[in-house]
Amino acid sequence: MLTSVSALFWLLLFAGGFALASILYARRRQGSLEDYIVARNSQSAVATVMTLMASTLGAWILFSPAQAATWGGLSAVIGYALGSMSPRLVLIPLGRRMREIMPAGHTLTEFLLARYGRPLYALVLLIMLFYMFISLAAEITAMAKLVTLLAPVPLWVTAAIVMGCTLLYTSYGGLRASIFTDRLQMVIIVPLLLGLAVLGWKATGGIAPTVATLQQNAPRLLTLTDPLGIKAGFTFLVAILLTGLFHQGNWQRIYAARDTRTMRRGFVLAGILVGPFILLMGLFGLAFMAITPDGDASVALFSVIMPHVPSWFAVALILLGLALVMSTADTAISAISSIVAVDLGRLAPQATPASLLKVSRGLIFLLAIPVMIVAAQGYSVLYLFLLADLLCSAAAFPVFFGLFSKRHDGVTATVSTLAGLAAGLLVFPAPNAPMTYLLESFLLAALVPVAVTGVLRLLRHRSADFDFAALNATVRRLN
Repeated sequence: MLTSVSALFWLLLFAGGFALASILYARRRQGSLEDYIVARNSQSAVATVMTLMASTLGAWILFSPAQAATWGGLSAVIGYALGSMSPRLVLIPLGRRMREIMPAGHTLTEFLLARYGRPLYALVLLIMLFYMFISLAAEITAMAKLVTLLAPVPLWVTAAIVMGCTLLYTSYGGLRASIFTDRLQMVIIVPLLLGLAVLGWKATGGIAPTVATLQQNAPRLLTLTDPLGIKAGFTFLVAILLTGLFHQGNWQRIYAARDTRTMRRGFVLAGILVGPFILLMGLFGLAFMAITPDGDASVALFSVIMPHVPSWFAVALILLGLALVMSTADTAISAISSIVAVDLGRLAPQATPASLLKVSRGLIFLLAIPVMIVAAQGYSVLYLFLLADLLCSAAAFPVFFGLFSKRHDGVTATVSTLAGLAAGLLVFPAPNAPMTYLLESFLLAALVPVAVTGVLRLLRHRSADFDFAALNATVRRLN
């Protein structure tokens, strides 16, 4: 569809354009390390909505929802859409509580260490970093695969360009640069996604013929009562909800919102607006099953639209893919930077903000190397994503129950998390095995900690109530 030279030209032009615009913006707003990490109380409700949507709508929406629809049908797509919405809504009460008890905070890990002690802090820190690494690698991989569908460009070339440009502006400008670029990218993402939907459904011949073909050949995919589809949809809902609570990028935006009211409005609207886009992209999986049911389901959307897309829209797909990828990649990079800077500052209290910033940037560039290596292989990281979902599911109740309960302590939280991990991993599918008990593994990981917490409360002597008023005093200012 495109030559490799023309694809590389547009790739460099668009990626470089995003990086340049963000750097120019950040140059006028250079602030302290504190501002670099959290941009505290600086963002309006509109800015919060746009940055949350941009950081949610990654390149995966062009692949995963449609693929899910090919085997789980309409129920799976609805579950996927609800799952993508749910973290934003659940984070509202959690974020409001965090802003109340740690108004000067920066990261979720900061709360973990002060509230529970080192064992749970170390465990959840590893879970969060693993999840964000997998998320970053998956996004770069998705963009590299998208470009190969349009032109014969090696995966590693696309990965290097996208990762390099994203690192350039994110490491320079921090969270403010990420949020600015998110707003710019949303202006591009929304019309191009809508244009993609219009062209795609024209390519299928319309909704009525697609539905008629499915009713004849695969009616199961259209019914909302199909057991397989319901189970798939509920699996997506549980996994995405509990995993989203541990993305440090969300916690940065909780603190970046101008106030609690602004945060609530931004998170509500972002949650509501994300769902329809996921649903829309997922429906292409049903169209794929009506048109070419024996094709490659992992590229279902592109199998539907590619034969009918004009060459100019192939260029637009590169722009769309870059906007989707860079908006989520810069969120992950900024999130990891914030954790590194805050935790290094605690380990080395004599370090200056300038040295913390330098080390944080250096470690992020080192992290980029394995990310690009993984992306250049074109591997499917779905299994690792599911494993990260399981780990987050086990930690969810033990971590966030302590936001509200004074009696919840570090020993109970750590033991219940480990119990949830053991229970979930017991039935978690092995690599390349059928995902028969995937939902059961997530439910065990999420619910066993609740039961263990209750049992430990009955068996253990009651410890002193935790003093929430003392939490904010543990925060180390980074200015």
